[in-house]
Amino acid sequence: MPLSTAAAGSELTSSTIDVTVRDVLAYAAGIGDTCDAVFDDARDGGVAAPPPYCVSLEWPVVSRGRGSEILGGEPHELRRGVHASQDSHFHRPIRPGDSLTTRGRYVGIRSTRAGVLLTTRLDTVDQKGRPVTTSWSRSIFRGVDTTGPNTETEPCPEPPRLSLAGNNRSRCEIFVPREMPHVYTECARIWNPIHTEREVALGAGLPDIILHGTATWALAGREVLRAYGGGDPLRLRRLYGRFSAMVIPGTSITVEHAAAGETGDGGLQVAFRVLNAEGQEAVSQGMAVVA
Repeated sequence: MPLSTAAAGSELTSSTIDVTVRDVLAYAAGIGDTCDAVFDDARDGGVAAPPPYCVSLEWPVVSRGRGSEILGGEPHELRRGVHASQDSHFHRPIRPGDSLTTRGRYVGIRSTRAGVLLTTRLDTVDQKGRPVTTSWSRSIFRGVDTTGPNTETEPCPEPPRLSLAGNNRSRCEIFVPREMPHVYTECARIWNPIHTEREVALGAGLPDIILHGTATWALAGREVLRAYGGGDPLRLRRLYGRFSAMVIPGTSITVEHAAAGETGDGGLQVAFRVLNAEGQEAVSQGMAVVA
């Protein structure tokens, strides 16, 4: 049963989460971020969540949308969906005590050579309706067809293409422990068995369990923020990346990054990419904006 392009414009079931100290510390631990600003809750002013924590707020909306009748598709077709890219804009930090509501809507559905490309906009706001994060999340449903014409109800902001060329490029190698997908699953509250259950991963045609794309993206964001923002979560304004290749736990990844000019309002643009153990780009076309 093909996915219906008529679902573009549909609102998804919203989710409200009361953020606790436990949530913030667990997510920080899940990506190995022990910077005082996100990990020392006894510090003056308390902690703020690592900015990529926004995906934990967004996942209930995304997962419920996949399980609804809005999109169509058979269960086995929906299981073919893989996260293709994440573009999150951070309007203000997330802190313990916040009660945050995330709303989502499908803004684009189109057929590609690889399958169906689904674009979802996710807006998280605080108790007074003020914006906290805005994300555009894209997924590919491999080998799945659509019914109806390609449809886009609002444009997805395309990030600038930044270059990593030059002598100012920095590199950092990060070992991904075999258990990291399990830890990230529980700490981020994002569960898909291909990340933790080897039998399921092999049955889906994967060579092994794989690390979540958002975990690899968050590790890159951690390194970018350490290098250009002193690890201060208040300074990250945007984090974008395409999920292009798999990361197998028990191997190492390499994060490459370089300053790539200023934004119009004085922020610093940073280009980055993440290479897996085979030298493939696990996260490609990465860009961040640091205040």
